[in-house]
Amino acid sequence: MIVLKTLEEIELMRESALIVSKTLGMIAKEIKPGVTTLYLDKLAEDFLRSHGAEPAFLGMYGFPNSLCMSPNTQVVHGIPNNVPLQDGDIISVDCGALKNGFYGDHAYTFEVGEVAPETKKLLQITKESLYVGIRETKVGNRVEDIGHAIQQYCESHGYGVVRELCGHGLGRKMHEDPEVPNYGKRGRGKKLVNGMVIAIEPMINMGTKNIKQHKDGWTITTADGKPSAHFEHDVAIVNGKPELLSTFAYIYDALGIVSNEEDGLRQKPLVL
Repeated sequence: MIVLKTLEEIELMRESALIVSKTLGMIAKEIKPGVTTLYLDKLAEDFLRSHGAEPAFLGMYGFPNSLCMSPNTQVVHGIPNNVPLQDGDIISVDCGALKNGFYGDHAYTFEVGEVAPETKKLLQITKESLYVGIRETKVGNRVEDIGHAIQQYCESHGYGVVRELCGHGLGRKMHEDPEVPNYGKRGRGKKLVNGMVIAIEPMINMGTKNIKQHKDGWTITTADGKPSAHFEHDVAIVNGKPELLSTFAYIYDALGIVSNEEDGLRQKPLVL
């Protein structure tokens, strides 16, 4: 059952989403060769708690940490460890926060040092596909319109779109209806209506779409050992249009990146 949110609840969810955004912005300053993901995980946990939020992933379904940190060939659900990041790595950082009874949940794939041009392109196209999907999140469309747009965009560049993992509804639970796949056919799936809040998260592989799960029960990697990228935003439907609740602006501020990609996706201005 899809749980629709009131405008007041959406504002509470915006607060939860922006705490995640600020956490990712803090992490952005710390990602460099030689740093361990376990160190970054502890920073994130302390940051979330200092902002009055609970680290949502910690203990959820038995997950042992506050961040999912998935380098290189790992798609998602990577467990932080003491292996130092290396120059040329990429790493997906997925973070969740619980505040005021509502969840925020979004992710960004970072470059570590100097990254190969073909890997940079994978990150660029995956992030662009996220916004392609967000722009389909409006009244009158259906859930698979989002996935279809993402799929077409990524496959047109020769990339594999993961099938087994998907985005999801978001609210008082981390995972609510509807599921939001990154592939599909236009005109299929649940109707999009005002008050829906979803997490859209393309998981795109440089090579095959196929994945494998490891014995730890969490880590998922590409089947062919090629890199994978992952970006995620929280989006509400307000007045018929997508309202972006999360932001990459804190990341971009930390990294000195200038971007207008979020323009037109907020009816309420973002105040940093």
